[in-house]
Amino acid sequence: MTTHATDPFADWLRLREPADAAARAGDLVDRLRVRLPADRPLVVHDLGSGTGSMARWLAHRLPGPQHWVLYDRDAGLLERAGTRPPVVADGSPVTIRTRQCDITRLTAADLADADLVTASALLDMLTAEEIDRIVAACVGAGRPVLFTLSVVGRVTLAPADPLDAAVAAAFDAHQRRTVDGRTLLGPDAAAACAAAFARHGVPVIVRSSPWRLGPEQGELIAEWFTGWLNAAVEQDPALADRATEYGRRRLAEAAVGELTVTVGHDDLLAGVE
Repeated sequence: MTTHATDPFADWLRLREPADAAARAGDLVDRLRVRLPADRPLVVHDLGSGTGSMARWLAHRLPGPQHWVLYDRDAGLLERAGTRPPVVADGSPVTIRTRQCDITRLTAADLADADLVTASALLDMLTAEEIDRIVAACVGAGRPVLFTLSVVGRVTLAPADPLDAAVAAAFDAHQRRTVDGRTLLGPDAAAACAAAFARHGVPVIVRSSPWRLGPEQGELIAEWFTGWLNAAVEQDPALADRATEYGRRRLAEAAVGELTVTVGHDDLLAGVE
């Protein structure tokens, strides 16, 4: 087994995992569960798996036994996922296979054995074309799809500050930036994905799944806020002078439990009435 060096992104995924678990729309799983086969092991393909948090959240909400196929570009994250396998509530076995690849190039054939396709906190990092390709692959496989925690550009900090709106707008623009010729959808991604399924005649249910962070999540608030503010300043350098004092003040509030944050996301369930 490889000894992992400190990986800031893996640390971020670890820090946010409890908030992700609390935010996801559980009623979509209730709708999904009755549509899944009960006479054989479930096969779930999870796109952009990271360290496997979606599997750990969902596996015990589905009947077992199960086989999960985890996809990611990052071999190190996939290795971490393999060391923390999901658990099914009734103790049924769960097996994992990892695939290091570009998920935007998957086809229906790659997903052919899936009973369910999932992803979490993924869509906002994709382009419109990439989402269209992923949707086409899922539709071609003819299986239900559960995509969770796509940011939608709704952020509320309390107490409010006059600079909140300008930072939020700059951050949203940063999420829509063009990187290496790829124009990311950012907060428009969930709606674009729902529209792509609709063009294929596939029904989509959308649920709001916000993070609601309070004093007990002070470390997560501070980490999220720092990344949020840095991205905003990168996008709009004119904010830099005011951002220094704003950031100091907000982090001080978080440190003493006086800052609460709501970060909006949407969850999508496609292929289930």
